[in-house]
Amino acid sequence: MTNLNPESNAAQTQDAPTPTNFLRDMIAEDVRTKKYGDAQIQTRFPPEPNGYLHIGHAKAICIDFGLADEFGGKTNLRFDDTNPEKEEQEYVDSIMADVRWLGFEWDRLCYASDYFGQLYEWALRLIKAGKAYVDDLSADEVREHRGTLTEPGKDSPYRNRSIEENLDLFTRMKNGEFPDGSRVLRAKIDMASPNINMRDPVMYRILHAEHQRTGNQWCIYPMYDYAHGQSDSIEHVTHSMCTLEFADHQPLYRWYIEQLGIFPSQQREFDRLNLTYTMLSKRKLLEFVQDKHVSGWDDPRMPTLAGIRRRGFTPEGLRAFCAAIGISRTNGATDIEMLEHYQRDDLNRRASRAMAVLNPLKLVIDNYPAGQVEFFEVANNPEDPTAGTRPVPFSREIFIDQDDFREVPPPKYYRLSPGKEVRLRNAYFITAQSVVKDAAGNIVEVHCTYDPASRGGNSPDGRKVKSTMHWVSAAHAITAEIRLYDKLFSKADPYDLEEGQDVLSNLNPKSLEILLGAKLEPSLANAKLGDHFQFERVGYFCLDPDSTADNLVFNRTLPLKDSWAKIEKKAGA
Repeated sequence: MTNLNPESNAAQTQDAPTPTNFLRDMIAEDVRTKKYGDAQIQTRFPPEPNGYLHIGHAKAICIDFGLADEFGGKTNLRFDDTNPEKEEQEYVDSIMADVRWLGFEWDRLCYASDYFGQLYEWALRLIKAGKAYVDDLSADEVREHRGTLTEPGKDSPYRNRSIEENLDLFTRMKNGEFPDGSRVLRAKIDMASPNINMRDPVMYRILHAEHQRTGNQWCIYPMYDYAHGQSDSIEHVTHSMCTLEFADHQPLYRWYIEQLGIFPSQQREFDRLNLTYTMLSKRKLLEFVQDKHVSGWDDPRMPTLAGIRRRGFTPEGLRAFCAAIGISRTNGATDIEMLEHYQRDDLNRRASRAMAVLNPLKLVIDNYPAGQVEFFEVANNPEDPTAGTRPVPFSREIFIDQDDFREVPPPKYYRLSPGKEVRLRNAYFITAQSVVKDAAGNIVEVHCTYDPASRGGNSPDGRKVKSTMHWVSAAHAITAEIRLYDKLFSKADPYDLEEGQDVLSNLNPKSLEILLGAKLEPSLANAKLGDHFQFERVGYFCLDPDSTADNLVFNRTLPLKDSWAKIEKKAGA
């Protein structure tokens, strides 16, 4: 098993301090006191296969796998597949791919459906012990009888059925004699409990639906609260870690285990990951996909692991981020700039440099020899001396970015303008002389001269220039489609709505801009899926799977600007 400890990984790749971790302290104490004897620490990651994993799941994955690895334990990947109407094999496959992409490998692959037979037998045991009963109330009636936070619930008129009648009805439920929704099996606990979850919770419901793994073998399916703890117990999970919304469910988790007298798995809760400008509801994300607001679960604007992977995020940067945000018992929101900071920090070390002109403007160097081509050896990554160099061609006609030239420059504009000298990165000093315009008055070509003595971008007489620009040789450039991705939502809190609005009102209309006809240096023709690039002065990019031999497509992972680094610097001042 090649589990990776996210916090030790952060220590190796980031300067962020290791945060206090109360879960680690709890496990360390359990190991010290031999709470489970000499048994290994066992954790599990238990997603429901009803959608793709998102960034919030990454934190849980790092905790489950990372802590088990730190204490020499193991982690199971278990699919909570108890709701056949919403679950698909596509989601199972995507979840396994995402966990492995993040850098982890499970000890055992399990499914809650593996335990349907055992869960059914344990339900019979609870009925025989007078701890469960079949209820004929409708779902609405069950809710009405449950009471409120300030008022106790009322007993169902079917609560005191005999054990024999309950066994008969539950067996007939299993055998398919009743329609959907006509009966449920409920635990018999306390309808006056201050914890609503303990007011005779539903254990089984009737659902005549084909399951992706068990087919039509079952027409009753266990509820999450019943299946989860018992699945943990079957797998001898020592530490079942979940997010804070399950804290009120912990007494029920313990109750089932205690009543059945099975392996005493223990549940502990931590804060869930919430990000600004991000929505992590699988139900909402599914709606975005179904209603075509995005191109799919792996749309690079989506917060799914498939989406951020396609956008060019790295698992190393994501693990470092998860380690840096720490673990607490209080929910809050993390600035998305912090996530982007850790991605930039990781990409800066691993991304190959390249030059790309997204909005090209042709520049002709009038005094450069026609037909001549030079090659400059340029470092692939200044942060990594082992990355080597590459030859970059230079010729009389090159492309520069349109924003790098102004015929009438505004104040403090240091880039190219008539009579102004600038440096072409790794090449020469040039001075703009004249422009060519089309019939509409748009500049289509800039003519300039160069200083042959400034080869490599340095002047022998020591004169200084205030701007260095990237460029691409026109004769050697490859043409590509560029997709500039931004935040999916325009508000930090997507749920911040005015009257009559829904979350769609906060979708960012500028979350995707497509540029056709960008000009790239020829080395990028060899780009492969999974490669990371820093387009100099522009941002971080990666090749998109939509690319073909005739049409390369690059996604912007992030621009170069790092707002979080400035926030941290200001906070430390």
